[in-house]
This record gives sequence, structure tokens and C-alpha cells, in this order.
Amino acid sequence: MKEWDKKHILGIKDLSKEELEAVFSLTHSFKEISQREVKKVPALRGKTIVNLFFENSTRTRISFELAAKRLSADVVNFSSTSSSLTKGETIIDTLKNLESYHPDIMIMRINSSACLELFTRYTQASIINAGDGRNEHPTQALLDMYTAREMKGKLEALKVVIVGDILHSRVARSNIFGFRKFSSSVTVCAPPTLIPYGFENMGVDICYDLDKVIDKADIIIFLRIQRERQEAVFFPNLREYVERFSLTPQRAEKLKKDCLVMHPGPVNWDIEISSSLKEKMHPLILKQAENGLAVRMAILYLVGTRKRQID
Repeated sequence: MKEWDKKHILGIKDLSKEELEAVFSLTHSFKEISQREVKKVPALRGKTIVNLFFENSTRTRISFELAAKRLSADVVNFSSTSSSLTKGETIIDTLKNLESYHPDIMIMRINSSACLELFTRYTQASIINAGDGRNEHPTQALLDMYTAREMKGKLEALKVVIVGDILHSRVARSNIFGFRKFSSSVTVCAPPTLIPYGFENMGVDICYDLDKVIDKADIIIFLRIQRERQEAVFFPNLREYVERFSLTPQRAEKLKKDCLVMHPGPVNWDIEISSSLKEKMHPLILKQAENGLAVRMAILYLVGTRKRQID
């Protein structure tokens, strides 16, 4: 037995396989709480959690807020658009001011990459990464992996294909780090312009033709085309992208019968996945969202009650 001693959750890259397994085990326990008539436990009573979102979010922010409330924590939601940031205050000054209220956990989403390590120097609170630029989105990968483990019964030796906007995706990076810790192979598939230079150094295979790998995949994760982050044109047009990289009904017929088709959301239907497949694909995407709540409860509990023993 060892103790959970991680004060911050900044990325999947920093977590061991043993620590990931501990999160999954606790997630399974917390899923049961959501099925009760009274969906609350006193695990974090007296703790204060601040949601610091400097980027727009629906699923992640609401999921973290609900997870904190179900653990009986006090929750404060911060909105950058109505804060002193609009008056010229820096993010570090904002952190210092919030620190004066002695919060226990800060959940942060920000458009800059790999900056959260710096922010830990300005607060005694634990920081949980809810997505930082193009770097990582650890809790999204955790819920993806937990869902895959729940459906497949294992995470080892799977063939995972990640399709879409790899260049701008923090979800892709976190999933690569996570699945590879369980000796699963990962292939990224996208137009050459949407795969970062040197990405093969992450230990992934690179493919530019979805039809070459779609029938071999145990799990396919489709990523949203992040047009709001694209300062340049990375492919000729959406019609050509759909022809080469979208999950169409014709491509869906090539999938293994037990292949899991996942998407972190929100889905651009008829771009990443054909809307004619919505009825078939939507239940698993909603299961990811359901599991996300339990995963975030597990993370908040582990960080908020450090020194808990894990197997």
C-alpha cells in the first residue's frame, strides 16, 4: 500500500500507472453516488473549491462544479469576462488575491500551454488542470480511459486511433500519455497540416488515411475541428475533410463490431461524425459525460484528502 501524495493534477504525463488505477477504482465507487436518491456525501465538507475558467466551457466546468457539490465542498465560480482581468489585472495578481481567501483547490482552464506549473508558486491551494492551451486535459483523458476500461474490461494492448485536429488538441496529448502507460498502441490520423512536427517522438504512429486503420481499431476517438484556434487554413475545405476523415455510414461499416467510437464533445455533426449515426454513437458519448462526473469526484477527493492509502 502507498499513499496518494499528489498535491496538483497538471497532466497525465505526471501520473504513474498505479495512480491512474487508483483514480479508476475510486471512480467506480463514486458512480454509485449518482444513482442514489440523495446524491451527496460529506467527503470534502469545509473545503473551498474555486473554478477558474479563462476559456469557455460547458461540460468540464459544470462537471467539476457538480462533482465538488456532491462531495459537500463550497464552490466559487470565477468568470474572467466579469473580473478585474478586463481592467488590466494579471492572472498572477488574480491568483494572489484569491489566495488571500485561503481556497483549498483551484480548477483552472486557460488558453496558454504548460503555464500551470508556474501558477503553483503563487498559491498554497492544489491546482487541477481543466485544460491548458494545446498541452493537456487530464480529466478528459481519465474519463475516456475509464469509459474504455468499463466497456472493454481492460486498457492493456488496445489499438487506439485518434482522428482530427491533433495540432490544437490537449485531449489527444493526454490520451496518448495515458493509453501508452498501459502498453496500448496509439495512431494519430489527420491531414499532415494538423499533426504537429516531431509528434512521432511521443511514441505514436502517424497516418494520413483513415481508411487504412479504421478496421483495425479497438477504440477511435474523434476530435473536434477547433476552428476558433485555427489562425490559418489547414485543409482546403470542410467537404474534403469530411471525405477523408469523417466517420460516414460507409466507414462505420468497416468498424470492428466491438469498436468504441468516442468523442470528447461538443460534436460537430456531419464534420467529425455523420449525423445519420447520431442515434448509434450518442449513447457512448453521453456515457463519457456521465463518467466524467465520477472521475472528477475521484480527483477532487484524492487531492482534497491527500495521504489516503491507495493500492
